[in-house]
Amino acid sequence: MIGYVTVGTNDLERAAKFYDAIAAEMGVGRMMEFETFIAWGEMGGAPGIAATKPFNGEEASVGNGTMVAIEVKNREQVHKLHEIALAHGGTDEGEPGPRGEPDENGMLFYASYFRDPDGNKLNAFLMDKVA
Repeated sequence: MIGYVTVGTNDLERAAKFYDAIAAEMGVGRMMEFETFIAWGEMGGAPGIAATKPFNGEEASVGNGTMVAIEVKNREQVHKLHEIALAHGGTDEGEPGPRGEPDENGMLFYASYFRDPDGNKLNAFLMDKVA
């Protein structure tokens, strides 16, 4: 249902370095690029993410309660994306690990939380069988 998610940036070059690294770990690259906008993902594929300078020319700001969740393939990738985020100017919002209790099918929400250099909140997550 979701085609892509856009986050605001006040420094597109800095955002590009951050999201280039995140996208590379996810096995995708830039799919669209303009002077004020870059999108990462696969054309016609799974949902992507874009960083943009606001169209109205005002400063970008983060949404209170807004978060972009990136579904990953395994726990190792949850850890890897958290490390990549912090190494590329992001900040920690929650170390990798389980959240809550397993559901009735033995599935556990496993995630890490971080912010990009502009303060936009993201997480890397998967639903995984309890080890």
